[in-house]
Amino acid sequence: MAHEYTSAVIWTGNRGAGTSSYRAYDRTWDVAVPGKAVIHCSNDPLLGGDPTKMNPEDLLLSALSACHMLWYLHYASEAKVVVTAYEDSPVGTGEVEKSGAGRFTAAILRPRITVLEGTDIEVATALHHRIHEVCFIARSVNFPVSYEPVFEFLAKPES
Repeated sequence: MAHEYTSAVIWTGNRGAGTSSYRAYDRTWDVAVPGKAVIHCSNDPLLGGDPTKMNPEDLLLSALSACHMLWYLHYASEAKVVVTAYEDSPVGTGEVEKSGAGRFTAAILRPRITVLEGTDIEVATALHHRIHEVCFIARSVNFPVSYEPVFEFLAKPES
């Protein structure tokens, strides 16, 4: 079954002279999806972008992490692994060629997952390895994605 996703990317970096020269414009834009909050974006800071705004690399890495998280939570609920908190600090590795062309070469997802005390950590860990088969974003990237989960335990509430 095919799905369509829409977005509007609106360049906001015209300082008045458009692209009349390489330094005449800002590399800023907004991502606007109807009914959702606008995301103000910029170029990678290494290329002169605004470090306070999201850039395409941030967005790709965040999308990969979020997709993984959502599938993990789904599989955890099916496996009766009770997750009470999930936070990821993913790291993407990229390279830039002499021509200026760049690409991601790898990503490591490093979720910190809180589960109830007594959870079978082997089961909880194994869930990560099923996700790449179904996650829309992970199945769409052409670089390896690895996982380094860390588990914390929450004491079971007393009955």
